[in-house]
Formats: sequence, C-alpha cells, structure tokens
Amino acid sequence: MKIHPLITKTEDLAALCERLAKSDFVSVDTEFMRENTYWPELCLVQIANTEEAAAIDPLADGLDMTPLLDLLTQNEDVLKVFHAGGQDVEIIFNFTGRTPHPIFDTQIAMMAISQSEQIGYSNLVESWQGLTIDKGARFTDWSRRPLTDRQIEYAIGDVTHLSKIFPKILKRLIKTGRGAWLDQEMEKLADPENYRNDPKEAWHRIKAPGRNPQVLGRLRAIAEWRELEAQGKNIPRGRIARDETLADIASHPPKSQADLAKVRGLSQGWKDNEIGRRLMTAIAKAEPLTDDEMPARAPRGAPLGKEGSLVADLLKLLLKIRAREIDAAARLLARSDELELLAAGVRKNLSLLQGWRYDVFGRDALDLVEGKLAFAVENGKLKMTRVEDVVDDTVAE
Repeated sequence: MKIHPLITKTEDLAALCERLAKSDFVSVDTEFMRENTYWPELCLVQIANTEEAAAIDPLADGLDMTPLLDLLTQNEDVLKVFHAGGQDVEIIFNFTGRTPHPIFDTQIAMMAISQSEQIGYSNLVESWQGLTIDKGARFTDWSRRPLTDRQIEYAIGDVTHLSKIFPKILKRLIKTGRGAWLDQEMEKLADPENYRNDPKEAWHRIKAPGRNPQVLGRLRAIAEWRELEAQGKNIPRGRIARDETLADIASHPPKSQADLAKVRGLSQGWKDNEIGRRLMTAIAKAEPLTDDEMPARAPRGAPLGKEGSLVADLLKLLLKIRAREIDAAARLLARSDELELLAAGVRKNLSLLQGWRYDVFGRDALDLVEGKLAFAVENGKLKMTRVEDVVDDTVAE
C-alpha cells in the first residue's frame, strides 16, 4: 500500500479524492481536540482504500477541505468505513451540515458476528490481524505543529489496518447472513438529527428535577442560555456552569443577581458581572412548559413488583444464553429496558418484537413470559426447553 506524505495543499487533496472516488470503499478516521473548546477542533483526517493511504492536515494554511468533504458526504457510490465513528461523523456534520453516507461502522458490525459489545480499535486489530498497536501517540496534542513522523505513522495506521479488516468482516457478515441486521444501526449512525445541536433542546440532556412545568420551563431557558454562552466563547458548556448547577437554579431560582453568589457551583463574581446579568435575564424570561411541551413519560406497563422483576431477570438470562448460542452481542438483540417493559406486559413498539430481532430472540422472549419456555441444564450447560416438549417426554416415560 502506498503511503503519501502529509497532505497540506489543495491540489494534492483534490487529486487524492479523485482517485479515491473510484473505490468501492474508503476507511476514515480523525484526530481532534475538544477538551478546551465547545466545537471539536479537527486536527487530522486519515483516509485509505486498499491501494493508498494519506493523512490530511486541515490546519494547514490555505488548504481547502471541500474535495474531501464532498467525497465523504455527497458521493453515494463509495462506502465510508469507520470504527466507533460517532465523533468522527459529528465533526464532519459540523463542517458541512451533512453526514457521511453510505456508512459502515466496524464496531457495530462486530456486534453481529461476535459477543463484543464495544470492541476497541486495538482489540479489533489484534483479533483480525494479530498485531499489537503502539498506543504511545494516542494522547498527544494533535493541534500542535509540526506533527512528528511518529504521530503521522500512528494516525495513518488506523485506516490502513481498517482497510484490511473491513473486507474480512464483510465476508463474515455475508457468510452468516446477518448483514441486514445492521442496516437500521448504520442508518441511525448516519442520521443528521443525531448531530444537530439546537440550543433550545439542550435542556433534554440534563437530568430533569421532577415534572413541574415552571421548573422545566426555567431549565429550558437557562440551558439554552448556557449553550449560547459556550458557543459564543467556544468553550465547553461545563465551563459556564455544570448540569447540577442549572438544575438547582431551575428548582430554586435566585430572586436577585446578588443571590447568585449563594448558588453552589457559581463564584462570588456572578453577583455583579455581565454573565450573571445575562443569566438573570434568561431566568426572568422563562415561561412554563405547556402541556404539549412536557416530556413524555417513559412507557410503562403494570408495575413489575417482585414477580415481574424475576421475570425480567429470566428474560435477561435468556438474552445471555441466546447471545452465546448465536455468537452475537446481547445489546444488539435487545435492551434491558425493553426486557423490563416486556415483563411488565408491554407488547407494542418494542424493537425486540419486530423484524429480525423477533425471529432471533423476541419470539422466545415472548414465549418465556407466556410460560411456553423453561430453563434446563444439558451436559452442564444452561439451555431453553419448550414446555410442551418437556410434557411430551414425561408422558412418554
């Protein structure tokens, strides 16, 4: 595989992207810094196909990233392969308002062909290639220039390994017939709505202090205020105020700016500085949530109680058994909260009772709840047995 020198010129990037546009797939990774900023600072992009690989310096003077961004977000003929690509996709969305598509994530794919819930990249490489990755450059300052040869070599290795591993994973998926399992997961990863950052919706990320419309109205207002302050200063939102501080203010609003000095998590300076005044303005303008704006209550069936909790535990045990039997990640088959809803009597809008999940796990989960399945031990291993089969064997004896 040809490894190019660090790309810092637009014409070199355009030529690379023109060649890569003829590929069936490209593997992509990014290096970024976000500890001290609101917006992640993109410091390096690595990309490869089966023949060539390169690292691109987005901080280089005069470099126009358009050819690369167009390849990633507008070329539907090239599959974009990531590993645990959520943050990479977020950064690309921040640049373009679009997400890479079509997309494939090897971490998600591993859930369909192994019991790995969130396999790390190093473990992926070791598992498929028998190589140990040097992690020494992983936590370096990617924004500092010039980048060292070691940094660039480490970074490009992420996509060269991935371009070799992806075809093997794809071959395994085809052999097992589980590729369709991942369609919904990949589309979810590429959904722009997952990355759209509307300050007016920021309050949903904060643990709500109860369901009082006035309190939640204040929380919405001051969460939006914090988001705009953080964006304007390009600093992490927690540097403005922590979530628990906002929840406390929403529940117990200060009567005057001077009272801000008494709020846990705020400094004395807030009692007479400009940011304190802006916070008090946001509080004053807050309006209670209307009935339509109130967050929906989590769907619930009948209260679980002791018996229902035992049923939920049995369902979780069944999930572990089935995941082991078919060598797939339990979390891909069903979520714990859905198992509890099923145990509580809910049957509608559960993903485990739809599509392939129903065929692989949901049907048996439903049968267990309805008393048609039982646990048995065979050759020292726990397995599921249909109750009617057990009855027939007993009668035959």
